[in-house]
Amino acid sequence: MTVVAYFSLLALALLLLERVVPYLFLVAGSHLLAVMLVYPWYRLVVFRVSTGSWITGFARFYLVGLSFLATSAVVLPVLVEIVGLPVLAAQVFVVPASTVLAYLVNRSWAFREKTGSKASVMPGVPERKAESGPGLFSPRI
Repeated sequence: MTVVAYFSLLALALLLLERVVPYLFLVAGSHLLAVMLVYPWYRLVVFRVSTGSWITGFARFYLVGLSFLATSAVVLPVLVEIVGLPVLAAQVFVVPASTVLAYLVNRSWAFREKTGSKASVMPGVPERKAESGPGLFSPRI
């Protein structure tokens, strides 16, 4: 969802402002707006967090997003200025790895419940509890 919001905002920004605003500023602005738009969805629907401060949660969520922004700030100039790709096409190469990494970090840190338990990985699917007794790799007696 973040990727769709980000690409939509960036495409609109490039269409309207590319000739007057440097593309890295448009990338940063689109990123900030996308994060602000999708944070409530991630908090309430994806990770189902009901405790803790929204502001603290947003700060964590944005810190995770900054890693994507930093990656874009480093890789985009190479792909755009040296390789000659258009900005949106260059972002296609940056986004996939960043998206997976951001989801994993958000799940384990940004949307962690205060009690120490993690939010459900898949909404609507209950987490399995560890069974007592011998495990899969325990020796059988």
